[in-house]
Amino acid sequence: MNRNPLIPFALIMVMGIGLIFFLSVKGLGDMKEVAKEKEGGAKTEETAAAGPEDIYKKSCVACHGANYEGGVGPSLKGVGDRLSVDQIKEVITNGRGSMPAGLVPADQAEEMAKWLSELK
Repeated sequence: MNRNPLIPFALIMVMGIGLIFFLSVKGLGDMKEVAKEKEGGAKTEETAAAGPEDIYKKSCVACHGANYEGGVGPSLKGVGDRLSVDQIKEVITNGRGSMPAGLVPADQAEEMAKWLSELK
């Protein structure tokens, strides 16, 4: 009944090293797809067909609130009275303060700015 106590540790080590190699190969395989998405070349149908309200619900609600009342970010009610469409587009594209840039796809920034300027 004298079993070798190193066998379980060796099995765990072999399985761990195998898992590391598997995940590395999987990551290398996905690298090109991730690079295309980052460049904006491979857009999903959901992103391409999303309107300003859908984009807001996906990217903006957490900071600006479900009713545009503000929270972490400022209130968006009446933003069209304070800023022009071009200024809103610049904020959407480049960010401002703690708001990061690029939350809205560049090709939809103009449409989003017009939509935000009409919020009351």
